[in-house]
Amino acid sequence: MKQQIKKYSHILLYFVCILFTACSVKKYIPEDEVLYTGGSIDVETSEKIKDLGTVKDELDALLRPTPNSKFLGVRWGLLTHYKSLQDNPGFINRYLNKKIGEEPVYLSDVDVARTEELINNRLENRGFYKSEIQSVVHKKKKTATTEFEVTLSEPYRLASFTLDKDSLKVYDSIQKSMTETLLTSETRFDLAKLKEERERIDTYLKARGYYNFNEDFLIFEADTNQYNEKKYDLFLRLKTETPEKSKIPYKLNSVSVYSDYSLENEDLPKDTIRHNGVNYIQSTDYFKAERLAPFVLFEEGQYYSPQRSKFTSNRLSKIGSYKYTTIRYDKVADFKEGDSVGLLDAKIFLSPLNKHSVRAEIQANSKSNNYVGPALALTYTNRNLFRGGEILNISARAGYEKQLGGGNDNTGSSSTQLGLKSDLIFPRIIFPFKIDLGFGYEVPKTKISTAIEYLNREDLYTSTTLLASYGYTWNANKYVYHELTPLSFNYSSLTDTSEEFDALIEENQYLANSFEQKFIAGLTYSFIYNEISDLEKKNPIYFAANFEVAGNILDLISGKPDENGVKKVLGLEYAQYAKADVDFRYRHKIDNEQALVARLFGGIGYAYGNSETMPYAKQYYAGGPFSVRAFRIRSLGPGTYQLTGEESSSYLDQTGDIRLEANLEYRFPIVSFLKGALFADAGNVWLLNENPDIPGGEISSGFLKELGVGVGAGVRVDIQSFVIRFDLAAPIHKPYERRYNFDLSEPILNFAFGYPF
Repeated sequence: MKQQIKKYSHILLYFVCILFTACSVKKYIPEDEVLYTGGSIDVETSEKIKDLGTVKDELDALLRPTPNSKFLGVRWGLLTHYKSLQDNPGFINRYLNKKIGEEPVYLSDVDVARTEELINNRLENRGFYKSEIQSVVHKKKKTATTEFEVTLSEPYRLASFTLDKDSLKVYDSIQKSMTETLLTSETRFDLAKLKEERERIDTYLKARGYYNFNEDFLIFEADTNQYNEKKYDLFLRLKTETPEKSKIPYKLNSVSVYSDYSLENEDLPKDTIRHNGVNYIQSTDYFKAERLAPFVLFEEGQYYSPQRSKFTSNRLSKIGSYKYTTIRYDKVADFKEGDSVGLLDAKIFLSPLNKHSVRAEIQANSKSNNYVGPALALTYTNRNLFRGGEILNISARAGYEKQLGGGNDNTGSSSTQLGLKSDLIFPRIIFPFKIDLGFGYEVPKTKISTAIEYLNREDLYTSTTLLASYGYTWNANKYVYHELTPLSFNYSSLTDTSEEFDALIEENQYLANSFEQKFIAGLTYSFIYNEISDLEKKNPIYFAANFEVAGNILDLISGKPDENGVKKVLGLEYAQYAKADVDFRYRHKIDNEQALVARLFGGIGYAYGNSETMPYAKQYYAGGPFSVRAFRIRSLGPGTYQLTGEESSSYLDQTGDIRLEANLEYRFPIVSFLKGALFADAGNVWLLNENPDIPGGEISSGFLKELGVGVGAGVRVDIQSFVIRFDLAAPIHKPYERRYNFDLSEPILNFAFGYPF
């Protein structure tokens, strides 16, 4: 067997060599040209430079032109370009050249002397004057590279920083800001740092009412004449041509809100309601002034504040009733030179969305449990139900789903779903008494939801679920999101169970307990910190924490337990448990298109009091396209448990009370909207307590040896954030096996929409 594998590996290597030889571009390079394959810059310094990495990145960005791209050792874009120039290129070559073709970049296109000038200029801007720069061109037969060796000179360091001020009020404000200066003693002369300091002062002044101020009005002057060593004195002042109107702060003279603004009704007669010093102007009775007032942070007599303006705009746009939010400041015309304070009229223009809308959707769904299928959804929306920004959504949904890769037995692998759901969202806190927690970034919302869901799992059972919840959601800032649901109700009823399902329940008491018709009433809280959408973050993180507790209040009002030791409320047995989990993700951006993404997940649920096990819907599972992709959905664990015999073909989801998971994925571009990934996953679920029906399922001190581990590769079609994903994975360690073994006999193909994390 080993000899056959060795033989086939040699044959595979032979064909790979033939492929790469055929894909070589060297034979197409003209005789009088040499292909430029890239350059490098080596930086040496005699002292420690704090931001040396940033300086190196800036210098690397000066290397021009950019060489032809390469993937798996082949310059595919250049290859298609050369092939398209042949006498009979064919349709495929012409098409590929149009899509991915690249013009060749030759050494003759590289201006080495100009690059040296750019490097020297950038170093001087960073404070390194008269640095040594040497360049070398390395030529081979058909390719060439450039190399630049840079030896940094000793930089100039700050000796003193002084504000040249006079009696103007603006200088007093600038002086107060100097306690937060970025230019401290021994700071290296750096134009980028000086620009940051100007921006900091500009932000400081704007926050104190200087509406017309601009960072370009500030000028720095450096003096090195006082020192023999490389030191400099720095002076800051206003430019002489700075306008008088830019040297004074501004206050709000009036505040007006146009709550139903549009070009169509601009000339219609309007009513003005004055509430808390703000004018609310509208041509129709569209929005109640007292309901809109909490979103407006402006008051007459306030100093102009860009942050207050930003927060007001954000708060108004999050109501959900408006399409556009525009804030305009008009200077009061009677300003005179010499006035110490200017006046502004603040005007807020709100353009409403259509109040009523009906949306029909044909959906293609992919769930974390490997169920995929079509669905039809119909949604009615009222965006201003009680003229206070209340949003009513009523949606009906019908769908059919089929489980992909569910094993050899198709029992329960398809399902029919029907659902009706309503959401009523108030853009404020609805509470028995008034509370004011000083929310600045966004006004919290109150959400009341009700739903009924019908599920027919083929040849297994039919379930009807009633849901209701009352909670609050809000963003504390652009990264932090909170969701608190103090009241949450869930009741499920199983009917039309099949003989196979009944037999399975009868044999497994743990599964029987989790499927009992229980009433779930509790509290949930979610916290999310998300930097992923911030494109300026080089290494963004994502952290989510969820906490859920159920049954405690019902336990206080329930009667005595029955003969089976079970307590009930209104004749319904209720579940009692606590559950918490955390999800941490880290993305290291290698460049604009390549990234290394890591994820850690940990969760635990504990049933107590009136429950022996967690409700089935609240249990953890592992495996599948959003988990450990080398194992099928819900087929991993718990612990070292392995389905055998008839169990392996039955509908038995492998779930647990504890879940631990780690994922690592390298993402890279292939061509255009086609992306690739290499990944490794590890994880499992466990039971908190021993269960004789599930031997090996209980967590132990050796739980790390019980992780299911898999590796794989995937391709993703990513078109403007719409992602279709195919991941092929194989296990290298199964929890019930002692040793690691890369098992390629049954690879798992995962299909899903969206990235795994």
